[in-house]
Order: sequence, then C-alpha cells, then structure tokens
Amino acid sequence: MGLGNPGPTYRKTRHNVGFRAVEALADKHGISQWRSRFHGLLAEAQSLGALLLLPQTFMNESGASVAACAAYHRIEPERILIVCDDINLPFARLRFRREGSDGGHNGLKSIVAALHTQDFPRLRIGIGRTDMDTIGHVLGTFNRAEEQALPGVLTRAVAGIEAFAQAGDRVAIALVNAYGGDAPPTMEPA
Repeated sequence: MGLGNPGPTYRKTRHNVGFRAVEALADKHGISQWRSRFHGLLAEAQSLGALLLLPQTFMNESGASVAACAAYHRIEPERILIVCDDINLPFARLRFRREGSDGGHNGLKSIVAALHTQDFPRLRIGIGRTDMDTIGHVLGTFNRAEEQALPGVLTRAVAGIEAFAQAGDRVAIALVNAYGGDAPPTMEPA
C-alpha cells in the first residue's frame, strides 16, 4: 500500500514516492485496472497474490483507507506493507522494517491509529532533508538529478515489495537493507 496525496498537484512531489513505487510495481506486472474502493484506488496483483492500494484520502488520513481494506479482506497487520517517503533517510536510501514507530510521518501515524498497532511492515524511501521547512520539502518536487536517479530507486523498491509478497519480511529485509539501504556498488570491468 503506497502512501501519497491524491491529484495531479501532488503527483511528482517527494511525499508521493510511495504512490510512485506501487505504480511502478503495477506497471512491471502489467496491472492497469484500478477500482475505486476503500477511499482509495485498489488493484489486484495476481502474480504476487497481493492487493495494491493507493489511498485517495490525503496523507494524514491514510489510515481510514488502509484499515477499511484490511478489515474487508481480513488482512492481518503483519501482511500489510506500507511504502512511504522518509525525510530522515538520505535521498535514494531504502529501509525495510517489520514494525516500529511512525517516525513523525503523518501517514504512518494515521495508519497506527486506525489499525491500533505499530506492528506492520514498512518500506521507507529516503527523500533527504534540506534546510527548507519540512512541509515545503516533502510537498516539493524532486530536483532534476533526483528525478533522473528515481527510476533506479523505484526499481530497488519494487524488488523489495516483490520479495515481501513472495518470500516474506525476512527476505525483503535482507534484500532492501543490504549495503545499508543504498544501491549495490557497481562492478568495475576487469
């Protein structure tokens, strides 16, 4: 379940990188049929045995969408993977956790309140921090260099989501958190 804000105004903002990761997963698996359900857009990833959800509430109300979908489909919190941005991680660094605090992220805070637990996995995608105000930064767009690097970041995030869906959190944690959550070093030709 990717987090973001609905509408074209927010599409390319840093706060919507969770949406973009789930959309990249959908594109990779040929998923184009999204239905309006649970205050969000829902798609079925049959190849992964998973549901994809993009809450169409604003970020601060994401919990209503996630909890409604989880209740209807009887999905236990430990099987709900939340994909979101993280201002406390450097740009492009990924971090996969089984559980934890909201870390000041209002979308996660809403989900914790709606599910009544912090015990759900999350894949955080680093958007970095600057000297500008937090709201301006997360609601701002990626700079040109970041936007050019983003496809590689999203590819790594998609691999983490797939690992979680196919093999569980231990495999996803090992994959995503390898190299400290940074991209693997490139091999130099011999």
